[in-house]
Amino acid sequence: VQLQASGGGLVQAGGSLRLSCAASGIFFSMADLGWYRQAPGKQRELVATLTFRDLTTYADFVKGRFTISRDGAKNTAYLQMDNLKPEDTAVYYCYVEGIATTGSGGQRSVYWGQGTQVTVSS
Repeated sequence: VQLQASGGGLVQAGGSLRLSCAASGIFFSMADLGWYRQAPGKQRELVATLTFRDLTTYADFVKGRFTISRDGAKNTAYLQMDNLKPEDTAVYYCYVEGIATTGSGGQRSVYWGQGTQVTVSS
C-alpha cells in the first residue's frame, strides 16, 4: 500500500489549500481515512476522518473551515482547508485504514502518507 500526500505550501491567513492523498494497493472504497497534523513541539492531533460509509468527524478547531472528502474513481482523499489561521501551521499526514489488495489475508491495517507541510503566515 502506498499513500502519496501533496498540496501543502505557504499561504497567508484567510487563504485556502487543498491537500490530496493518493492511495494505491488498497480497497479504497471500503477504507476509512483521515488526516492528522503535527506542529513543531506538539503532539500529533486528529483533524478529520471519513468512513467508508461517508460519515465524517472534525476536530473542533477546524469545524466549519475544513472539509474532508474522497474520490473513489481516483483513489484519492482530500482535505479542503479554508480560512486558514497561523495556528494551522503543521505537517499534515493522511492515513487510510483498510484491506490491502495483496498480502493482507483480509485483515484491516492502517497505512500512513509521508506528510505535507502547511505554513500559514499572519
